[in-house]
Amino acid sequence: MPETSPGTQTAVRRNVARAAAGNVLEMYDFTVYGFYASAIAKTVFPTGNDLVSLILSFATFGVGFLMRPLGAVVLGGYMDRRGRRAGLLLSLAIMSVGVVLIAVVPTYASIGLASPVLVVLARLLQGFSAGAESSGVSVYLAEISTPGRRGFFVSWQSAGQQISVLTAALVGIALSLTLSPAQIDAWGWRVPFLVGSLVLPAVFWIRRTLPETESFARRTSSGAPNFRSVYRSLLASWRIVLVAVALVTLTSVMFYLITAYTPTFGQRELGLSSLSAFVVAGLVGVSNFVWIPLAGLLSDRIGRTPLLIGSALLVALTSYPLMLWLVADPSFGRMLGVLLIFSLLYGAYQGTMVVTLTELMPGKVRATGFAVAYSLAQAIFGGFTPTICTALIDATGGNGAMPGLWLAGAALVSLAGAVIVKRGRMLAPEPEATTSHAASGADPDARISS
Repeated sequence: MPETSPGTQTAVRRNVARAAAGNVLEMYDFTVYGFYASAIAKTVFPTGNDLVSLILSFATFGVGFLMRPLGAVVLGGYMDRRGRRAGLLLSLAIMSVGVVLIAVVPTYASIGLASPVLVVLARLLQGFSAGAESSGVSVYLAEISTPGRRGFFVSWQSAGQQISVLTAALVGIALSLTLSPAQIDAWGWRVPFLVGSLVLPAVFWIRRTLPETESFARRTSSGAPNFRSVYRSLLASWRIVLVAVALVTLTSVMFYLITAYTPTFGQRELGLSSLSAFVVAGLVGVSNFVWIPLAGLLSDRIGRTPLLIGSALLVALTSYPLMLWLVADPSFGRMLGVLLIFSLLYGAYQGTMVVTLTELMPGKVRATGFAVAYSLAQAIFGGFTPTICTALIDATGGNGAMPGLWLAGAALVSLAGAVIVKRGRMLAPEPEATTSHAASGADPDARISS
């Protein structure tokens, strides 16, 4: 039986768009910070050394990810206890405070140390909110999906995030064409954050119209579970959570490498103009938007693990050689070509991985388990990817290919997780699952209503 309320496919698609709306805003803000890290470094973290200031700015970008595990436990538990809709509204409210705060924070020259402190506080709030935002949307989409199309439905959580990358890139292109570099460093970097602040009321209104999922309503018909029972179930599922962390590692590193880090890498390491770097970032967002739902759709046909294993293996084998080729003769064409290849592999993996997490987690802790696994991987690997890449390049005397080595390592971790899922048969198939799906170790119609 479908887990959606009686109604048309149009109504289901409308709920998909509503659920993803706040997720788009969250990722827009994260992406914009990465795009303008160098400008924020000069305004908020002036040290007299551009490299040190940039590392501090990227470190602040990463600090927000350290709050994700805490947000995952608190907000994920809230979603499993109070409902998907209520949790999504709460996470959006917390995130909004951080968005506005960064947009209006005074400069270091105006208020001294209070300026970086406020930015760090804003990033902590955003990280806390993001700890359950993506997972909450993914779980919601999984629970309203129709049989046989769960991969496609859930993929729109990630596909929607690519709209934020494209939007941030378009804003960056507009600023590059209208403002001088000095103006962008002085105040222009605030414009994208103000744009995000202005759409907040609309996103709140959209989120408020979401219906609760029938899957959650059935599980709580005899009373909502208390926090103790949710966390007891989470601890009992620790092996699944660890495997899920491994699965998320690749996507957490790869996303920020090919999006948020792209403008800084293009300008600092390849010597490209800011306009060229933003154009590449925007095209990567478009490419991701295409490949992610296609991968989700394909995973509904052939199973999850073939795509997970195949794409992770290709990333491990090709990332460093591609980066070596890029830095050997930097150009707009080479950068675009390499990142579009990465985008294809990222889309194939991400479009499959997210739905796999919703199917791995037991129903009682689906939001909490997903959120904890996702946030731990983001905190350990993804959030500090720009910082690590910058430091690796500097430590190796300017070897601009080092980000490819970092990416290859992440791919190996996720490859191990995908192999464990396949061999361990961790996804329980529906009774009517086809033989080919069950044999893949990741049945596309794995039960999710439990």
